[in-house]
Amino acid sequence: MARAQFQKGQKVWVECVGAWAQIERVQPVWAKGFEEPVRVTYDVGLGREFLGHELLLPADDPASNGGETWRLMRARNKWQTAEDCPHHPFPGTYPVVVTDKADWGGWRVPGAEYDRDPDQIEFQARLIAAAPRLMALAERLVSSVDEAPEDAPPELQVLAREARAALQAVTHVLGAPPEALAAAPRESQAA
Repeated sequence: MARAQFQKGQKVWVECVGAWAQIERVQPVWAKGFEEPVRVTYDVGLGREFLGHELLLPADDPASNGGETWRLMRARNKWQTAEDCPHHPFPGTYPVVVTDKADWGGWRVPGAEYDRDPDQIEFQARLIAAAPRLMALAERLVSSVDEAPEDAPPELQVLAREARAALQAVTHVLGAPPEALAAAPRESQAA
């Protein structure tokens, strides 16, 4: 017997198409003599019906840790001395974005990639280091507009919508429907 894993209006990721969609209709398939549907399909407006295993739910990323302070540090370049690379913004070093409380863990680039375009890598490092603050700013913008949407100017409402979309791209990861997660351990035990 089948049960619906999703409901009408729910946002889902259609894996085989590679796109987000909204469930327009939940379509149970009934068979004579059964009290429950034998199969449930979902119409998401993409030209055909999809089964539950072809769809994924957005899920919050447990690894995301808001409020962290990321820092930009400089590491000594072991392969090039300051005299070898006078064209670098900070000769003899490269940027490291530290995302851990200890001074390790985070973002680095290979020396050859840094040497190819040091200004771009420096910009990326500053942007990554500022990401938690920019994310907090976007969250505050969205929540302030959500508190009183009728009082917010139209331009601020547009900015809040864009900030919400950007935040969702960061905080929502794909995950299997809850029933599929619960069924997975039982299936692996039976095997």
